[in-house]
Amino acid sequence: MTALSHDFAARASILDANDPLGDFPGRFVGSDDPAIVAYLDGNSLGRPTRETAGRMAAFVTEAWGGRLIRGWDEGWFDLPLTLGDRIGASLLGAAAGQTAIGDSTSVLLYKLARGALALRPGRTEIVLDRDNFPTDRYLMESIAEESGMTLRWIDADFSGGVTVQELTEAVSERTALVVLSHVAYRSGFLLDAPAIVDATHDAGALLLLDVCHSVGAVEIELDSWGVDFAAGCTYKYLNGGPGAPAFGYVNAAHLPRFQQPIWGWMGREDPFEMAQGYVPAPGIRRLISASPGIAGMIPIQDTLDLIEEAGMPAIRAKSLALTGFALDLVQQWLAPRGVTISSPLNPARRGGHVTIDHPRFREITTRLWQRGVIPDFRLPHGIRIGMSPLSTTFREALAGVTAIRDELDAN
Repeated sequence: MTALSHDFAARASILDANDPLGDFPGRFVGSDDPAIVAYLDGNSLGRPTRETAGRMAAFVTEAWGGRLIRGWDEGWFDLPLTLGDRIGASLLGAAAGQTAIGDSTSVLLYKLARGALALRPGRTEIVLDRDNFPTDRYLMESIAEESGMTLRWIDADFSGGVTVQELTEAVSERTALVVLSHVAYRSGFLLDAPAIVDATHDAGALLLLDVCHSVGAVEIELDSWGVDFAAGCTYKYLNGGPGAPAFGYVNAAHLPRFQQPIWGWMGREDPFEMAQGYVPAPGIRRLISASPGIAGMIPIQDTLDLIEEAGMPAIRAKSLALTGFALDLVQQWLAPRGVTISSPLNPARRGGHVTIDHPRFREITTRLWQRGVIPDFRLPHGIRIGMSPLSTTFREALAGVTAIRDELDAN
């Protein structure tokens, strides 16, 4: 606790006044909406930027309406790769030619997992944890069923995440693929990614990293860490909008032999040849299957402008400051009211959100939404406080936790 902890309102004002990213929240739609007291779900659906509102309208009237089919020759055809490279450079620590955007996260995870398994013939196991995001688990269950693989589960701490020791005990000469989330969707636990990579590779296996809850909030270095495959969404911290396209990463070392199972014309060597038989395109284009959703890529570009202006080190620093401030509030105000913290207190192991638990939180979440305080609820009885560094203020964090305290005191 700091000397200002006794007066959280003053502390929030000082933090906002001294925030190097203090002018960024005003660049988002809804930041001045008096009906939204605190938006604490930016780790699930980010606000749109003000720039996006105008750019989407211009896309309809000018690019789509004005250029029509010519737009494919004027940039759309290569946009999954050029935008993928930009995401790689700005957010993933990935050199050009390894990242493509266009499918949903689920489809990309499936493509990457199946392609990875084909690179480890004779191995029979996929290692994953029971607290991974449901889609990741369901997909691996499906893949195991269709390919005869065995799932080896890690029972990680519900309030933490997979440790290197737990992974080391789970992998073996039978392991083909390890599938983990960089930041746990519920607890916010941040993997020790370099050590996880080493443990995976020591067993001769490959790592598929889900970066949905870390990209845009946590610094990522896929190339230098040696990650084999990664996938992530763009509607959280990248503010791409509901259902915005996801991105997939294939380490350059695997690209020559990588082949994904959903063959489509746009991932073929010469798409416009329309020839019989599929020949995968060279490089990361082979990850693409069909025509990607170009309209869904427009908002992402606006957020990348902001991220590149701010810089990921400053964004990560703001994220840690926000979660640290929220945890101070929880410890002083909510813990005495029976609330428990289900996220790492160690900032080195904490992503961009924190989860707190109380038996009454399901009913309280509904009332919070009614009063303009918007976190989300996670079973069995958790409120997840997700604060996007570019769009969230310390004042919002204060207002949100204050509202939770007041609801706990009601009735």
